[in-house]
Amino acid sequence: MRRAINSAASRAKSGATLGLFARGLAMGAADIVPGVSGGTIALITGIYDRLIRSIVAVDGDCLALLLSGRIRAVWHRVDGAFLFPLLLGILTAIFSLASFIHWLLAVHPQPLWAFFSGLVLASGLLLLRDEVVLNRVDRIMSFSAGVALAVAIATTPTVASLPGLPGLFFAGAIAICAMILPGISGSFMLVLMGMYAPVLAAVRHIELTELMVFATGCVTGLVIFSKLLDRLLRVHRMLAMAFLSGVLMGSLVAIWPWRVSFDTATSGEVSTLARPVMPFDIPTPQIEMCIAAFFAGCVLVWGVQAFAQRRSV
Repeated sequence: MRRAINSAASRAKSGATLGLFARGLAMGAADIVPGVSGGTIALITGIYDRLIRSIVAVDGDCLALLLSGRIRAVWHRVDGAFLFPLLLGILTAIFSLASFIHWLLAVHPQPLWAFFSGLVLASGLLLLRDEVVLNRVDRIMSFSAGVALAVAIATTPTVASLPGLPGLFFAGAIAICAMILPGISGSFMLVLMGMYAPVLAAVRHIELTELMVFATGCVTGLVIFSKLLDRLLRVHRMLAMAFLSGVLMGSLVAIWPWRVSFDTATSGEVSTLARPVMPFDIPTPQIEMCIAAFFAGCVLVWGVQAFAQRRSV
């Protein structure tokens, strides 16, 4: 009897670990695409709050425990059983899917954007249904501010960034803050800073120095920003969730499948902008594929959310 109970517990633990790894794969794949946030995947799969708590636990006390060799205490402090398989999934997706996502963006951009549009729209509707009640003025204002921020980011032209390794460090610190916010894409922030191509090239070609500098910037930004986000979720949760849901819905502007690019000059600098258009305003809109991809994204979100409700992490 005891052996059967232990076997069942072991299978449940393995299933939970595999589920976390799968969520990490989805988050990593989303983070590669400009316009889509890994934080969105964390939110719709029910692990967002736990992720923020785990990140916040990485502080000075955690470092002291690590330096003193108390590995087990560090593992429990940061919720290692949760964080390790999730991070492993994220890193696996980033390094294994970078070339594939790059190919999709180059060859089939419209269906890819349509798929993520379905993900984001369904996620936003579920969030408004389950987490946010816009029945007060402050919540409506917070939601509206989130929409405005996402639209402003989506329509901002590319800006010049710091060159070389300092630029990679700064880009990592900014992008990681966006990555943990549902609706704000870290990859899109890299595009705005002109750092998307260098970072993607470093990942594809395993440029260790550049990757280490970028990762250091990510860790720095993550430790600082996660504490603020955790406090907001604990003290002003409904306002914070209203803001995040607004950001999520507003980000649809950034990932509208049909867009045309044009150059604009500001203060002598030429920047490239993408303007949303109707499908028939471009030569090959791939409407059938986009519709199928859009509904696939919607169905995936609803399925993942239903699965997450039936099974705790």
